[in-house]
Amino acid sequence: MAFDRSIKIAPSILSADFANFGLECEAIEAEGADWVHIDVMDGHFVPNITFGPATCAAIRPHIKTVMDVHLMIAPVDPYIEAFSQAGADIITAHVEAGPHIHRTLQAIRGTGAKAGVALNPGTDLDRVDYLLDMVDLVCIMTVNPGFGGQKFIHSQVEKVRKLRAMIGDRPIHIEIDGGVTPETAPLVVEAGADVLVAGSAVFKGGCVSNPAPYGENIRAIRGALG
Repeated sequence: MAFDRSIKIAPSILSADFANFGLECEAIEAEGADWVHIDVMDGHFVPNITFGPATCAAIRPHIKTVMDVHLMIAPVDPYIEAFSQAGADIITAHVEAGPHIHRTLQAIRGTGAKAGVALNPGTDLDRVDYLLDMVDLVCIMTVNPGFGGQKFIHSQVEKVRKLRAMIGDRPIHIEIDGGVTPETAPLVVEAGADVLVAGSAVFKGGCVSNPAPYGENIRAIRGALG
């Protein structure tokens, strides 16, 4: 997975039809998705429960691009190996999810996966200042994690801008997760983001038997970037 800063749209299957995950993954890729974003929630670290390694393993054969697995779980360390074996290309853990995020990132990279670290809206950038040389991705949460369809938190745009300056020329993606639409995408891309997670904004209006709206929605986000 070669690094590049081109803008990537990563639809979140949290907004997909749970009974048709495999077909949904194929549909969004066929309609222009660059990555497929998997939101794993435990009902403990965040107030929602989604799915685990078995679901990731089941949909992996249906994903030709990048399986981007976002772990909103605590503790996170005991599950890293399982998600790697399920086929995750990128595994992202929250800096807030445990006492030893450095060890967590070491463990992720130890499996051969790319390592990501996520920051909640109320978490300061100084939490990742000493981690940048061991991450491949920083995910800025632009909503509070746990549910799809929330409103974008505009204070995070400045956080993205500061993070981009901190990263410098390191090969690190800046991912935005939450409230990404054709209206908000230009704000974060201008600030330095290059991976846009979009759930409801991509899946609205479509289904596996009528996936054309997925493509229209993806193109609307790209088109808004100029």
